[in-house]
Amino acid sequence: MLRLNRLTLTDFRGYTALTWRPVARISVLFGPNGSGKTNLLEALSLLVPGRGLRGARNADLPRQGGPGGWAVNARLHTQDGETSIGTGADPEADRRVFRLDGAAPRNQADIARLVAAVWLTPQMDRLFQEGLAGRRRFLDRLVWALEPGHAREMASHDTAVGSRNRLLAEGRQDRAWLAGLEDAIARHAVAASAARLSLATRLNAHIQTAAGAFPAARIDLACPIAERLATEPALAVEDWLRAGLEANRARDAAAGTSALGAHRTDMWLTDVTTGTPAALASTGQQKALLIGVILAHSGLIASARGFAPLLLLDEPAVHLDADRRAALWSVLTSLPAQTIVTGTDADIFLPLAGQAEAFATGGGALHPDGRFIRPEAEATPVPAAR
Repeated sequence: MLRLNRLTLTDFRGYTALTWRPVARISVLFGPNGSGKTNLLEALSLLVPGRGLRGARNADLPRQGGPGGWAVNARLHTQDGETSIGTGADPEADRRVFRLDGAAPRNQADIARLVAAVWLTPQMDRLFQEGLAGRRRFLDRLVWALEPGHAREMASHDTAVGSRNRLLAEGRQDRAWLAGLEDAIARHAVAASAARLSLATRLNAHIQTAAGAFPAARIDLACPIAERLATEPALAVEDWLRAGLEANRARDAAAGTSALGAHRTDMWLTDVTTGTPAALASTGQQKALLIGVILAHSGLIASARGFAPLLLLDEPAVHLDADRRAALWSVLTSLPAQTIVTGTDADIFLPLAGQAEAFATGGGALHPDGRFIRPEAEATPVPAAR
């Protein structure tokens, strides 16, 4: 079982220095907006590869007025036993680095093999009213948690697409160079699309068998590559994609972007029972569909990887009626995942009081609420290491 035993923050967002040792499987963080709830969830989300639940730049993460660097370190129980995973600013460059038991990992896949996290944020409430980029990022996060190598495929794909776009924009017609880049795009796009298609197929099947209080959703991909992979061998799809990229060079040069590739994928979500697309559903129904997907995804990870991910739920009760909130609390108490959930009002979490610990956030510290499970030690600021 994946378990967070200790979290230490140094000059991260609004925290000068904090050490927190959760003792319950469910932790509640409550307080007004700006008090540090989401900052703590973001710190946890940065323990896995990617840009975290806010998609923030490295420059946005240090504490204002601090020395400029920042660090997040966690002590976790993983499938390899007790492990320390840290991340923070590289003092020599404007980038983020990882540490695994104090040493640099060979690659980020070493981190992703040991820890997984899934999250729900208020920004996802607009997922189906905004552009496809947000939906694609949401989809890829679902894939990464099951297939850590997917991040590498997408990074290689996007690098090749960017290089091809620059060559075309400069009017350079080096056919051998373009052909090499298009070969790389085709290989990585097919691999990434296959992983997305596999995730959608597995998650849809899991949602159908995991009956619960939230509406069953179906994920569909709007992607010509995935459509072809459903009926054709991967090598044939690569050949088709390479030919399409070559034929579209003039068009892509004029448009400034590639019309074909894994970066063009969109994702649709549909309520299986009513047939209503998420884009046409009410705000409350969209939230219920997303919660159902996130919970089912957590269960799928537990089944496929042998451990449940960290479940990070930022303001999940917003847009839910009383019955749906009660259903959510009931589900959380039955899941194997360690869960951190936030809200502005502690009272809505009182049904969890016997199984959760709760902390008021503010002032760079966590203040225990005695109505919930009492932690062994309060999470308070500690002197920052300098």
